[in-house]
Amino acid sequence: MDLLELLKAAIYGVVEGITEWLPVSSTGHMLLLEQFMPLVVSKDFWDMFLVVIQLGAILAVLVAFFHELNPFSRSKSAGERRSTWMLWGKTVVACIPAAAVGLPLDNWIEDHLGSPFVIAAALIAYGIVFIVIEAARERRARCLMSAPSAARPSGPYHPRHLAASASQPQQGLSVSQAADADARIQDIEDLDWKTALGIGLFQVLSIVPGTSRSGSTIIGGLILGCSRTVVAQFTFYLAIPVMAGASGLRLVKYFLKGNSFSTFEVATLLTGCAVAFVVSLAAIRFLMGFVKRHDFKPFGWYRIALGVAVTAYFALVAA
Repeated sequence: MDLLELLKAAIYGVVEGITEWLPVSSTGHMLLLEQFMPLVVSKDFWDMFLVVIQLGAILAVLVAFFHELNPFSRSKSAGERRSTWMLWGKTVVACIPAAAVGLPLDNWIEDHLGSPFVIAAALIAYGIVFIVIEAARERRARCLMSAPSAARPSGPYHPRHLAASASQPQQGLSVSQAADADARIQDIEDLDWKTALGIGLFQVLSIVPGTSRSGSTIIGGLILGCSRTVVAQFTFYLAIPVMAGASGLRLVKYFLKGNSFSTFEVATLLTGCAVAFVVSLAAIRFLMGFVKRHDFKPFGWYRIALGVAVTAYFALVAA
């Protein structure tokens, strides 16, 4: 068994575990990593590995949010269990648009949209979108913070604790935090069916490599009035059926082509999944802590920088 190839699989697991949950495109990073550190495997196995390694990341979500996602927990009241079932229902409903579009186009996307230039364009475009959305939210927060107290909107989603000055926020709120405090939906239980479906429609954008599944849903959630914490958490939940379904489909396609696993291939896949699981736990914890204090603009700038670097590199290679 080639230990170097297992080490490569572990590195792919690290990249998957980090980038699956941050809005920077896991598939894009994996395809780019392949350019510099390809696994010595068949094309069929690589195409399958690229998707099925996500199972480790899915398991991390189930572990990290086990209590929130468990409708059978004895520590929950009857009302809380009903809310959990409703959350699962909203998650499934939000996955329908991506399944309806992605399943028929799966082979076409695989054949036509894997170009590094497509990935780079998506990285840059959605990086700009992140920056524009967050800037618009902050402009609104500054307006609210500078408005006279009596003129500020009231209600459960328009807190009156915003400061009278953007430069001196009260209660320790930065402009970024104030922008999030003004979001219409502040708790995952307040996420309504219509908004959940709307986020699912945005998830369709992620069929283009480089877009990022988490990036598209986060953008959708912000536009539709969710706080960063709510949309990040719902993005994790959406990943469970989407990624489990995509992994199952890719395994079926792999075996229908007459393929089977060698001992080495089993070890390679398990190594990637196991590392992705461990790293995903840390990435999920990091993102949930990050969004409570910061906006998504750093990820937007990272996407733009990476997209420019990818374009320049592959342009030079092509030349």
